Amino acid sequence: MNHLTSTDKALCAVYAVVGIAALVATQIALVRHISSGEGDGVGGLGNTVVNPAAAFVTIDLLAVAIVGLVFMVVEGRRIGMKWIWVYVVLTFAVAISVALPFFLIARQIHMADASHHTLATP
Repeated sequence: MNHLTSTDKALCAVYAVVGIAALVATQIALVRHISSGEGDGVGGLGNTVVNPAAAFVTIDLLAVAIVGLVFMVVEGRRIGMKWIWVYVVLTFAVAISVALPFFLIARQIHMADASHHTLATP
């Protein structure tokens, strides 16, 4: 992590702010939904298509989640990251809005370390 440039650090900070904000916001919304007693259970999947606007957001988010998962797995394998499965689990257990920023932080750190090791080897 000592090999991060100031640009890398700034990028990681932006990703961290978005990821933490997404974690807090999604969990607050989930707790509010569960405690309200509305919907069709904990998942509340019926509420995701109650009207065209909700269906639009659901379809959009599902497409982003699929593309994000494919990107995380393919890119993580391509650059040799370990623990890629953690981000897949995080996507399903919490949200893609949380998993993707934290994957991007890990990717940035991995790439900076790999670049430093490449430059340091004779």
